[in-house]
Amino acid sequence: MDISLPLDYSAIERILPHRYPFLLVDRITELELDKRIVGIKNVTFNERFLSHRPGERPVLPPTILTEAVAQVGAIMILAKPENREKLIYFMGIERVRYRRPVYPGDVVEIEALVRRLRSRMGRLHGIARVGGKVVVEGTMTFALGPRDDTSVDSR
Repeated sequence: MDISLPLDYSAIERILPHRYPFLLVDRITELELDKRIVGIKNVTFNERFLSHRPGERPVLPPTILTEAVAQVGAIMILAKPENREKLIYFMGIERVRYRRPVYPGDVVEIEALVRRLRSRMGRLHGIARVGGKVVVEGTMTFALGPRDDTSVDSR
């Protein structure tokens, strides 16, 4: 697969195994393999996981935002030719800080930077911003494993 930027939703689907409604990245705007990636998440009012109480403004849950950051990092790792037939597993998260809420209408710019990269494991530092202000940041650990293409047992 040839990677030409920006990557749109269908190009992202060719890299990640996630599908709607669990695919949380809309576009990839920058990519430096083994170094850095920048992606976009557009938050819309009809997102099924928005949390809100009557009379309050809906907000994107921080856990969903964390998953979006992890997905952007996963795209960078799985875009490498030698990783195309592998799966990436979210193994851990450290030093995560949620700085401010994310609302419908916000465009979240997500950046992931490689901290450590080995053949089967790695660590990324992710930062998500809205309007240039940090909304979440943290360090995520991942592992790569083989893709299991066995079919589901039909009983």
